[in-house]
Amino acid sequence: MGVNENVRKPLDRLSAALSAEMEAVNALIRDRMSSRHAPRIPEVTAHLIEAGGKRLRPMLTLAAAKLLDYPGEYHIHLAATVEFIHTATLLHDDVVDESRQRRGRPTANLLWDNKSSVLVGDYLFARSFQLMVEPGNLRTLEILANASATIAEGEVLQLTAAQDLRTDEAVYLQVIRGKTAALFSAATEVGGVIAGAPAPQVQALFDYGDALGIAFQIVDDLLDYGGAAETIGKNIGDDFRERKLTLPVIKAVARADQAEREFWSRTIERGDQRDGDLDHALSLLARHGAMQAARTDALDWAGRAKTALQLLPEHPIRDMLSDLADFVVSRVA
Repeated sequence: MGVNENVRKPLDRLSAALSAEMEAVNALIRDRMSSRHAPRIPEVTAHLIEAGGKRLRPMLTLAAAKLLDYPGEYHIHLAATVEFIHTATLLHDDVVDESRQRRGRPTANLLWDNKSSVLVGDYLFARSFQLMVEPGNLRTLEILANASATIAEGEVLQLTAAQDLRTDEAVYLQVIRGKTAALFSAATEVGGVIAGAPAPQVQALFDYGDALGIAFQIVDDLLDYGGAAETIGKNIGDDFRERKLTLPVIKAVARADQAEREFWSRTIERGDQRDGDLDHALSLLARHGAMQAARTDALDWAGRAKTALQLLPEHPIRDMLSDLADFVVSRVA
């Protein structure tokens, strides 16, 4: 299982359709990440924000607003807010995970230090709250504030669940719904709210973002065991080395015999990892069909995302969002 390189067109089409709006978002981001008194803030922020990320989450906000013919400009502020929240969580995550690579480049905590990454992440969270207030819409403020709390909650839950072999698929789903899907669903939902969409359409946008985010994270977890380092922007096996119980491993543990369970207990729970352990982990995942089973789950969530779109108006953007759901799971072939 690896990355399918022939699946970039849906994202490219969406990016082209939203190019003017994304240019405005990027300009706002550059303006708001500046600091007169602490030059390290724009240095650290620019390292990550300008590292070639796809800006998927802010594009979802713009797409939702455009799909519903929003005539105003505050979707730009909300999209920038979403990107700031995302960037802040990445800075914090890399410190927690002691990561050394992000988007194919050294992490900010490696280039500077942990203190800089944490404090600049805090600054971006503060900036995000300044931005989300500016539209003057209490509901969008509530959605994004709640999402920020849910993301933090998901990360804390992962701390206790990720190295416990008793963690099952229900807990895993709770973790990824918090740390990943919450921002996807908030991004799409606020686009509908700022456009003044009726409640069923706003719910449909939330459901789309939630399912898309879950599919996205499952695929990311798959790629950690089966992607190319230069493509996924991190080292293969990082989740294994960081002792994270992701869906493929959870599925393999559920099917493990006593010897296999002892292997997982030694490497994941106790952190006693030796040469050849990653290769053995990969062989166990293959033996139990864990990778393919996880991909099937991702396909199911992508299908749920596409179903949610049926409640929204016919529009070229809706077709692109549907194709995007296929794209997310087509990253693994």
